Amino acid sequence: MRITSVEAFPLHYPEPHDSNKSRYVTIAKVTSTDGAVGWGECIAQFPEAALATKVVVEEGFAPLLIGEDARDVERLWQAMRDRSWWYGNGGIASFAISATDMALWDLKGRLLDVPVYELLGGKRMERMRACASVIFDTEDLDATGEEFADYASRGYTAVKGGWGKSPETCFGRDPKRDLAVVSTIRDAVGPDIDVIVDVGTHVRWTPSHAIAMARAFEPYNLYWIEEPLPQDDIQGYIRLRESIRTPVATGEKEWTLRAFKELIELGAADIVMPDPGKAEGVTGFKKIVEFANAHSIRFTPHSWSSAINTAAAANLYASCDNGVVFELKPNPSPMQHELVTEPIDQEGGWVPIPKGPGWGLTINQEVIDRYLMR
Repeated sequence: MRITSVEAFPLHYPEPHDSNKSRYVTIAKVTSTDGAVGWGECIAQFPEAALATKVVVEEGFAPLLIGEDARDVERLWQAMRDRSWWYGNGGIASFAISATDMALWDLKGRLLDVPVYELLGGKRMERMRACASVIFDTEDLDATGEEFADYASRGYTAVKGGWGKSPETCFGRDPKRDLAVVSTIRDAVGPDIDVIVDVGTHVRWTPSHAIAMARAFEPYNLYWIEEPLPQDDIQGYIRLRESIRTPVATGEKEWTLRAFKELIELGAADIVMPDPGKAEGVTGFKKIVEFANAHSIRFTPHSWSSAINTAAAANLYASCDNGVVFELKPNPSPMQHELVTEPIDQEGGWVPIPKGPGWGLTINQEVIDRYLMR
């Protein structure tokens, strides 16, 4: 059960949920002496980040891990953090830790022939409530209405849209258009489906404007409003949360338990959104969610990249009892439906907990080769 190799594969692929724009992930592969393989991923997002993550994984972490017992995952997680102390606490180091730690958990599950959720304390549920999560079209409201009506017809009981097709017309730039978008979605899905909006990263609302917009959205009964302020405006989040009735979600841009502790302890969010492909892997994610639960804060995984991340998030969600909904890309995507032979989909508004050892996935190496950055 010793580790024999640690590899990383930066991938470049077109994302159908974002008008086929380029997206980037880095996949980690950890192999043990008996030939068992574990897979992990970071949501690198940009080409330079994907390539840099490969360097840290293969040149920084591989020498630490090769020869070690593959079952000692949390000790190895700490060893990676200790190695990257000078350049860590976020950024490329956390991407590399995330991908490698995720692969180590998958490998451990395969070696012990159990799903990862069994290693995280056991399964708390048989299925997860599905939420369709997309980048919506703020310009063609007829198309947006048809799109969200389709998700409702497919059984989703929660839907989320955010950002927009271009920085110039994205959600958050024009209050009248923002209201029209929210109104269109609510009309399309009806009164009983939960609607979420994600302001995203292309705009920088002030607390006063965020309060005004959240109040303007109140007739449409949003389930939550996501990332309405810059991530560092903690005091703004506190003021916003105290001033509106709509729950506030944030955290997808954060990296470490220390950052999430600040959000949680200061009362800056109702829902936190760590990403296992960014927040130092399964080990880091679990620590964040347990801390949130101790403070009566709920979570939903930010997992909008490959099926590996989705499976990791599902195993984590299943092992916790403070999750809200489980977000999915609702339509076929190369990293969700080509990369693995067992894509994770919803049926009737619910996502089953993955079965099988580790993540319960079989990776298609040909797809990795096809999208590999060269």
